[in-house]
Amino acid sequence: MMVSTDASPPPALGDKPLPHDGDGYDLNDDDVASSGVVSLDDEGFPSQLPGSETPSGKSSFTDDFYRCGTDWSSLLLLEDKINRQIDFERDSEKKMKQTNLFQIWGFKKHDAVGSVESGPSLSVYSDEGGGSSERKIVKPGNWGSILQDRGKESKNTKSTRKRKGFSGENRVTRSCPFYKKIPGTTFTVDAFRYGCVEGCSAYFLSHFHCDHYGGLSKKWSHGPIYCSPLTGRLVQMCLSVNPLYIYPLEFNTEHLIDGVKVTLLEANHCPGAALIHFSLPNDQCYLHTGDFRACKPMQAYHLLVNQRVNVLYLDTTYCNPKYRFPSKEDVLNHVVKITKNHLKIHPRTLVVVGAYSIGKECVYLAISKALGVKIYANASRRRILQAFGWSDLSDRLCTNGNNTIIHVLPMSSLRPETLKDYLKTYKEQFTAVLAFRPTGWTFNEKISNDLELIKPVTKGNVTIYGVPYSEHSSFTELRDFVQFLRPDKIIPTVNVGNAANREKMESYFRDWLSC
Repeated sequence: MMVSTDASPPPALGDKPLPHDGDGYDLNDDDVASSGVVSLDDEGFPSQLPGSETPSGKSSFTDDFYRCGTDWSSLLLLEDKINRQIDFERDSEKKMKQTNLFQIWGFKKHDAVGSVESGPSLSVYSDEGGGSSERKIVKPGNWGSILQDRGKESKNTKSTRKRKGFSGENRVTRSCPFYKKIPGTTFTVDAFRYGCVEGCSAYFLSHFHCDHYGGLSKKWSHGPIYCSPLTGRLVQMCLSVNPLYIYPLEFNTEHLIDGVKVTLLEANHCPGAALIHFSLPNDQCYLHTGDFRACKPMQAYHLLVNQRVNVLYLDTTYCNPKYRFPSKEDVLNHVVKITKNHLKIHPRTLVVVGAYSIGKECVYLAISKALGVKIYANASRRRILQAFGWSDLSDRLCTNGNNTIIHVLPMSSLRPETLKDYLKTYKEQFTAVLAFRPTGWTFNEKISNDLELIKPVTKGNVTIYGVPYSEHSSFTELRDFVQFLRPDKIIPTVNVGNAANREKMESYFRDWLSC
């Protein structure tokens, strides 16, 4: 039997949304996002609620995280970031970005988002048994009423239009690239920065990282947002998006949206991240990975085993043979080993773990469990972590940094001078800092999987380890996942702005599928 459930907005997590001015901008976009980005504190989190704790100290977390997304911003110098931006703009001027991929996969350059003409409707089915035929339908008229209530025009606008920049000059927005559109549907994935996408009836969000939700704010009014329940809670809590636009979809449950069967699968990335599986009425099947770390358990996903994927939209962040990461478990065990050994020699050591607004939780949770101690994070981070609904994590959080040796700081704070200043706050209790920067970008080919070869950076009483704990797939994991699925076509979604990169990835795909 099938159980029908209602797709209702996520529950409010507080008395009212966090306050934002709504007039910020998305540093991950090369244009000013029309809808803006919310006001954040200097730790890169939403502004505090009245009466809540104000974080001490200053950090460049906001600049790093919101400029380049979620992984590699803190490892690039400003000059490198500027050079990358110049290269991106140069590629854009050559108009190479989309043409090559269109030719490769046979898509027409000027295709609309899809061919489905009806407004958004949703019904939900569960494959876990039960006995109800009740169905929840979201009628097209609902969205029009929302737009009218908010004083917005409901008609679509052109995909390329002008808007005001910082200095008041007119700037042209980028049109939504084809690899963010699902053919044969009116759906887009992680395409919020492009404003109102012409012909789009449903906007899917794979996970709550800024390079994917960029463009969302309390001003959002372009259409329904489909995402996992946790991602929906964070969108409402952190970005103050009107909950009437948020439609959380349970994992491993088939949802019928505009005649298309949609199923979310665990992505093994950050909390709430999803692979999005689209099954069309014409029997075509598309899988969008968002950001993910491929792993063996995914090869047991019932849907992927039993239904052929025609087109795979693939996270190619580390699609380079030099990236062959050790497993997450091996890295976590190594981090715990280093920590225990260090504390034996220097028992008055403060252990710091770098993290993004969400992600890397398993690193500091592993240390906490191994040592039997609490985890300190500032009020903003605690509120986000508590929204996960993980009692194993929430029960380990504490509000006073003097009460534990494990502290979580923004990734960009993991610099010797910054950590020395931070240590001064706790000088009566700690005399040294042991810090971990867990990201795939610290991976070194010479070390490969021999974690014992990792050498820390030590300056005085501050020791920093870069450990290759990645929440993206390594090259070999991508290969294994593609060879398991054997899709008809693969569309890379990362590092596609350069023709040489695209051609190199295409050669890898051909090799993988020829085996």
